[in-house]
Amino acid sequence: MTPEEFSGLIAGITGRIAGLPLDGQLEARLNAEFPADGPDFNRIFDACKTAVAAGWMCNREAGGIKFGRVIKPTDAIHGFSVDVVEMSDCKGPHHRHPNGEIDMIMPLDASAKFDGHGKGWLVYPAGHAHHPTVSEGRALVLYLLPQGAIEFTK
Repeated sequence: MTPEEFSGLIAGITGRIAGLPLDGQLEARLNAEFPADGPDFNRIFDACKTAVAAGWMCNREAGGIKFGRVIKPTDAIHGFSVDVVEMSDCKGPHHRHPNGEIDMIMPLDASAKFDGHGKGWLVYPAGHAHHPTVSEGRALVLYLLPQGAIEFTK
């Protein structure tokens, strides 16, 4: 799995959702069209595990959280950026998403949850702020951010 191949996988998702409002309807659509037990979801999950093992994904670490921006916002993935984190039973730094956030939750431990949600998709609307939290184990979380917008707070 190369970064270019990974970008192609992501474009298959972002091409279907580009321009849609980040809301509960989008969350339901993602969970229906790309279900957590489906082939597209699992291809991306497997690609993330392979990329982490290869060292080009989640290649930074702070406070026990491995992270990294994998793809900057680009037309190839419809203006989204892609960040991936690996967290285990911890709370991340508080931040705000001016344009919203789409999360692909990939538990590495079956019981792991991100912000109280198990394997699947979670969508936060524009302006949402939180401490991203993984509980009950270890998980990878892929973040799609419109225009890469994120504001860390103190």
